[in-house]
Amino acid sequence: MVVDGEMESNVTEPESFWDYLQEMDPVWTTTILLVPFVVVLTAGFFYLYGVIVGLLSKTSVRNKVVVITDALSGLGKECAGLFHKGGARLILCGKSWEKLEELVDDLANASDPTVTFPPKLVLLDFGDMGSMPEAITEILECYGCLDILIFNSSMKVKAPAQSVSLEVDKLLMDNNYFGPVTLAKGVLPSMISRRSGHLLLVNSIQGKIAVPFRTAYAASKHAVQAFFDCLRAEVEEYGISVSTINHTFISRSASEASEASRSIWSLLYTKKPLGVSPDEAATEIVKTLNNKRKEVVIAPSLPKVAIYARSFFPNVFFAVMAAGVNNAAAAEKM
Repeated sequence: MVVDGEMESNVTEPESFWDYLQEMDPVWTTTILLVPFVVVLTAGFFYLYGVIVGLLSKTSVRNKVVVITDALSGLGKECAGLFHKGGARLILCGKSWEKLEELVDDLANASDPTVTFPPKLVLLDFGDMGSMPEAITEILECYGCLDILIFNSSMKVKAPAQSVSLEVDKLLMDNNYFGPVTLAKGVLPSMISRRSGHLLLVNSIQGKIAVPFRTAYAASKHAVQAFFDCLRAEVEEYGISVSTINHTFISRSASEASEASRSIWSLLYTKKPLGVSPDEAATEIVKTLNNKRKEVVIAPSLPKVAIYARSFFPNVFFAVMAAGVNNAAAAEKM
């Protein structure tokens, strides 16, 4: 039997993506179309930011004399590599001449000698105050002047106050306070005569707040923070900038992750398991030098809140510190 006419098909053709969008609510349609655009725009922004930071690190220090007081630390090596590639005239300081020479070899192998300057080396030990006058003279004789001085040396001690000898207290003050202060005073006349220069102190967040079992360390960090805060106002009329960068702590190796305390107040000085990485800190130093910011705090929200709590709610802050000590003592007895 033959049936005239066309049978009606039950199979419908699939709608295209654009047909589907037209049937949707306009708000949802706009959202779906904007998401990829926002993702691409954000990725492009971060890419451009990285490129700009890299360019600034090169242009801002090119031909400038930059002193790094502890070039052998993780942060010191990171800054040395960054500034060396940027064309700075580096003066690298440290306690070991052999290790400084090794660092120079590493920098030479990783850079183009036609656009960089060979670094000059100076032995510098803030723990030996008797050697400071000679070290200051050597630093000034390297190029006859200096433009940027980065204080990144530090000595740490963690122990109950009654168990730390006065000799250790004095050694901490020499390394963290008297040493940097002596060097700053030694180079200031040169900077004042040229009416230019930038002093940058890399300091712990414990220059602003203090946590238990770090009495001498926190005292030295508070002292050096106060010195540079006062100095900033004194030398501004001479065109000299003074910046401070306060961090939680700068990691050196993955082993530091296992050293993080589990007490309540440990949250005030830990940013993440490995702390602030040397490259993060070095990038912040470059931005601070470019913007001439007076004060920078590299820390998560909780330590920043603690800084304000110490000023506006001191009793709450002290109670949290005491609770942390009690928890630590209870954990040790278990």
